[in-house]
Amino acid sequence: MRQKLKIKPIDQFSLLKKLTREEFAPRAKQYDATYSFPKENFEALFRLGLNAPTVSVEFGGLGLGNNKENIRDLWTMTTEIAKADMATARCWEGHANALMLLDNLGTYIQKEKWFAGVVNKGDIWTVWSGEPLLKIPGQTAKIGTTITTTNTGYIINGSKVFCSSASGATWANLLVNLEGSGGARHADGSPESVIMLACDLSDSSVTFDDSWWKPMGMRGSVSYKVNFNNTFIPFENQIGAPGQFLLDEWQTRWIPQYAATFLGGAEAAYEYALSHIEKQQRQHDPFIQHRVGKMALNIQSAYMWLDQVARLWDENKINEAQSLGNMVRYQVEQLACQTVEHAIHACGARSLIQPSPLERISRDLTLYTRHDNDDQLLATIGKSILGESHDRSFFKTK
Repeated sequence: MRQKLKIKPIDQFSLLKKLTREEFAPRAKQYDATYSFPKENFEALFRLGLNAPTVSVEFGGLGLGNNKENIRDLWTMTTEIAKADMATARCWEGHANALMLLDNLGTYIQKEKWFAGVVNKGDIWTVWSGEPLLKIPGQTAKIGTTITTTNTGYIINGSKVFCSSASGATWANLLVNLEGSGGARHADGSPESVIMLACDLSDSSVTFDDSWWKPMGMRGSVSYKVNFNNTFIPFENQIGAPGQFLLDEWQTRWIPQYAATFLGGAEAAYEYALSHIEKQQRQHDPFIQHRVGKMALNIQSAYMWLDQVARLWDENKINEAQSLGNMVRYQVEQLACQTVEHAIHACGARSLIQPSPLERISRDLTLYTRHDNDDQLLATIGKSILGESHDRSFFKTK
């Protein structure tokens, strides 16, 4: 059993910064090339007592959260990890979000059981919802799960996709729909039809299809297709009340963290560009100066956006924070993509040839920003301003 470390808030950032610089960044190329889960990175987080960010201090975690006046600290950690490897940051996001749901919605017995596994053994959690109902070319069957209720629990059949950390996680919080396929994002019917179930991923009825995951970027997030063949989940593994995830708009608490990851990628591109420019002795080129100035402004603006929405959460202005979070998600995506583009222009074609980290950053950011359609996101922001009906969690057309 690992000894719990007493870490002051200021120490967690210095520890993480050293860790990402000395260990995460050098390993990023390996995870990308082999499409493999960043196991060693999570082992290192566990070793330093940084692997339970959103677990309450009472249970051995760092105690970070939207309702604890410190959510900006979590996003700062996310940005630092993303600077080294955006794929690891994606897995970290899912882990932190799953633990946040447990910390806020789980029973005391559930917290004692599952948090002990995280704090003392290094268990890794994730959240899986994705069940897109539209087929893509070449797809023979719709993706989705069906749920059967028994006297003692639920039986799950079917599949989910975009299941980040699939081959590395210990437990998954499954968002499933009792009334049919769709998970949470694509669910129809009443909100109460969506429930959350903790699934032990060592169960032999759960299998992973890595052939589904051959993306251009974010390869280390191992977001496989996961199949469930009569997977049994007991009632005691249900997290929260039916519909609570949708009714309480939990997704809105996580939206700014995507922006924090985008920002990490942008910062890494900026730092690489500055180093490249210095080596090439191009500081006096006025076009380079323009690019550098714009990158610096973009990154500073992104920090200000995240700072502002964090303040709203800290002040318990929940409705305002939820709405501003969508603006942050949209605007930081634009700023990050622009920054990477400026870095590529400043460094030239060689920066897009391996082993340049800018080549990987460009691929990762391109894929991850498509996690949501920014056109739908922008329309959602416009709808909210105009007083039109809108879905600020999933940006669906109503």
